[in-house]
Amino acid sequence: IRGEDVFLIQSTNPPSENLMELLLMLDAAKRASAKTVTAVIPYFGYSRQDRKDKPRVPISARMILDLIAAVGVDRMITMDLHSPQIQGFTNVPFDNLYSRIVLFNRLKKYNLNFDSGVVLAPDVGSAKMSQAYAKKLGLGFALIDKRRPTHNVAKVVNLVGELKNKKVFIIDDMIDTAGTICNAAVTAMENGAQSVIAIATHPVLSGQAIERLEKSPIQTVIVSDTILMPKEKIFNKLEIVSIAEIFAETIKRINSGESVSSLFK
Repeated sequence: IRGEDVFLIQSTNPPSENLMELLLMLDAAKRASAKTVTAVIPYFGYSRQDRKDKPRVPISARMILDLIAAVGVDRMITMDLHSPQIQGFTNVPFDNLYSRIVLFNRLKKYNLNFDSGVVLAPDVGSAKMSQAYAKKLGLGFALIDKRRPTHNVAKVVNLVGELKNKKVFIIDDMIDTAGTICNAAVTAMENGAQSVIAIATHPVLSGQAIERLEKSPIQTVIVSDTILMPKEKIFNKLEIVSIAEIFAETIKRINSGESVSSLFK
């Protein structure tokens, strides 16, 4: 690989083992005199911890980026960061890609319009992403006001928007314990929704997530393959959409000096 442009692809779930493997491979590539080394990280672990929101906690996203930068990486590529602002934690060029290109095409098959379908943001944090889907698909938009009384526990406080007799798409960047998305689905059905479909980029599916999703009123769970899904995590409602084409085109454009942002216009 001496003198070559190297792209190392490694998702980070589970984060501990995979992050260490990524760091070692990046270091090996730099020491082998690669011309440039790009870390391609479809799922960026620890991206949710982007600030010190209480005493005696780390800013994990910053620490991970510091480690990757210390290896001497030339560029990073990831997808649908939970907190896009963490790109400012490092001076390394950082491309945050969007899964919506392939997910839009999947959702268009439902052939819905403003009167028959609505995109529901399960919390304020996912509102911007959900609004982008609603605008592109020509659907209505609704928002849930969610509070977290304790870590990884979500509680619905209020609903803004009309869901009665409509097919609902719940959009989020990831499904972790599935508490947020399942609570949103229950709220949607209680408010007269016709059906509920959940869409997320990163299927973390930790703890009792699968059990919650199977018992929930969610009809279908559509996710991407940014995280490798072992057989024990595959369940009947799950549908996996490949985002390999987006990463392939991005790598091609970077390697040939073309625009990456124009891919998402």
